[in-house]
Amino acid sequence: MSNQKKRNFQIEAFKHRVVVDPKYAEKTWNILEHAIHEIYNHNASGLSFEELYRNAYNMVLHKFGDRLYSGLVTTMTSHLKEISKSIEDAKGGLFLEELHRKWDDHNKALQMIRDILMYMDRTYIPSTQKTPVHELGMNLWRDNIIHSGKIQTRLLNTLLELVLKERTGEVINRGLMRNIIKMLMDLGSSVYQGDFERPFLEVSAEFYRGESQKFIECCDCGDYLKKAERRLNEEMERVTHYLDAQSETKITNVVEKEMIANHMVRLIQMENSGLVNMLLDDKYEDLGRMYVLFRRVQDGLLKIREVMTSHIRETGKQLVTDPERLKDPVEFVQRLLDEKDKYDNIITLSFNNDKTFQNALNSSFEYFINLNARSPEFISLFVDEKLRKGLKGVSEEDVEIILDKVMMLFRYLQEKDVFEKYYKQHLAKRLLSGKTVSDDAERSLIVKLKTECGYQFTSKLEGMFTDMKTSQDTMHGFYASHPELGDGPTLTVQVLTTGSWPTQPSATCNLPAEMSVLCEKFRAYYLGTHTGRRLSWQTNMGTADIKATFGKGQKHELNVSTYQMCVLMLFNNADRLNYKEIEQATEIPASDLKRCLQSMACVKGKNVLRKEPMSKDIGEDDAFFVNDKFTSKFYKVKIGTVVAQKESEPEKQETRQRVEEDRKPQIEAAIVRIMKSRRQLDHNNIIAEVTKQLQSRFLANPTEIKKRIESLIERDFLERDNSDRKLYRYLA
Repeated sequence: MSNQKKRNFQIEAFKHRVVVDPKYAEKTWNILEHAIHEIYNHNASGLSFEELYRNAYNMVLHKFGDRLYSGLVTTMTSHLKEISKSIEDAKGGLFLEELHRKWDDHNKALQMIRDILMYMDRTYIPSTQKTPVHELGMNLWRDNIIHSGKIQTRLLNTLLELVLKERTGEVINRGLMRNIIKMLMDLGSSVYQGDFERPFLEVSAEFYRGESQKFIECCDCGDYLKKAERRLNEEMERVTHYLDAQSETKITNVVEKEMIANHMVRLIQMENSGLVNMLLDDKYEDLGRMYVLFRRVQDGLLKIREVMTSHIRETGKQLVTDPERLKDPVEFVQRLLDEKDKYDNIITLSFNNDKTFQNALNSSFEYFINLNARSPEFISLFVDEKLRKGLKGVSEEDVEIILDKVMMLFRYLQEKDVFEKYYKQHLAKRLLSGKTVSDDAERSLIVKLKTECGYQFTSKLEGMFTDMKTSQDTMHGFYASHPELGDGPTLTVQVLTTGSWPTQPSATCNLPAEMSVLCEKFRAYYLGTHTGRRLSWQTNMGTADIKATFGKGQKHELNVSTYQMCVLMLFNNADRLNYKEIEQATEIPASDLKRCLQSMACVKGKNVLRKEPMSKDIGEDDAFFVNDKFTSKFYKVKIGTVVAQKESEPEKQETRQRVEEDRKPQIEAAIVRIMKSRRQLDHNNIIAEVTKQLQSRFLANPTEIKKRIESLIERDFLERDNSDRKLYRYLA
């Protein structure tokens, strides 16, 4: 086929001229014009559309398109002028109905006219760049009807009046409104916007400006927000019923600006009902409404967040600095947890779990918890209280919830190492006295601390549990190797590794002869089975169970401390002993002895001793006797030691000192790590890096960091630059 010769075809015009009757165009147009009149007069049923189409087709074909087009414009315009008069004459509520009916008629007529003139639409109009028939019909309607002097203003006023009626609670014909608005939209966005939307938005702004002013004078914040929310919903509903969907953003912006943005500060600070009152009274619904509405305007949530943060910080500050509330550490921490729960609920239920609000809450808690230097100690005391007796009968899930809450407070602490010190002391007392409610709960908390702060933080705490287990095995071995001890007093020894336990060197008291013998046997056994170890007795940490017989042969088993046992055993050989004699015989430190005697002679229901003279305090001239009249409905009686739950001032200073000492090597280690990787660094950057590295354990003091740098320079770990004294170099 490619070998065949290509042929070019050409269609040539007729050689002879086609002569058209000079009156042809006019005759044909008259037929078409008559048809258009009939269509507008609702008499189209008798027309032959095929014939009309052929007539229009021939006119265009014979180059009379121009006559056809201009005739169409003239005819349609004259009809629309008549329609305009009919609409103008419509009275009151019939105005919109007449407008809609005529618009419907015009659309139907336009459809038929377009069908007849389809050939002109397809050929003549594109070649002459004139307006297509349908669009032409729309433009003529716009110019002759909508923009006619008497209709334009009346239409706008009627529509705005209907909207106002609906806003004031009257029922209007929404279907008719929808049809009229759709007509404006069909005529083009510029018609809808210019003839209706723009004035509608201006009138709306004025309406809501006035209404918001009226509401804010007479309503409280909660009621005002309800009204604003209702108005916003009404406008959105209005858009769905009869306005252009694109108007929604514009009208809601108007309502938001006039009803919310312009009154934001006043609403938040409204007396007796503003944001702070909502927070205090847990008004979840009102807070949720405020959040949703304020989120719609610029900086709305920022304003809420700022006021909430300042309120939480203020109330938190009062909570942690009020001397009355500091008297009970457990109550103090419980208040913190209740406060946190309260705001967690508000953020979850009202603020859509907004992360920015959660962060603001966290930073507020971190701010005020660290205003009180005793927060780490109090949190540890709270844990101690819960793990001693507070969690008895509580399910595992609830225990986990409480421990998680404690961990949340722990995260806010800047001085986590201070918490560790106290926690270690309290854990030691719980383990040694066997007072812990649940080993699982204890271990669970240690796992949480390890996850939060790393292995270093909990290694010694885990060592304490290991010692307790090892001690049990040691005691089994001791009694297995001394079967003859079965009948006498029973000794239980816990062997504590010095580095793991918070033991303080204490003067050993004089134990009763029976116990001294047992202790020596245990020492011999232990040192015989372990080489290279030393044992020192921590009598201040021990307890004892002793059987006692009082007047009338009443027998009880007393659970006492080792010190109390030493005192009570003296009364086996004496009826009356004064303070000096007891002190000399037992060699218990004076402060411990006074507390020990106070708990046995001055506490009602536990007073196994009598003292003369009777008073709450122990004096050095007091005399003590066995209280023969002692009674208790229980066979087993626990006699606690009178001891302050919180540390005394000297103890506090001592703990603080130990913490400071422990920090020094950590700061030095951080400096060396940083300098080893950087090789050289200036003073300010070292301070910043060290603070950042250690912040998970404590907030390092810049003065202390500087001292540690000096110490490392003296020991040749670092050196100063000769020219820049603030620049340090690492020495390998």
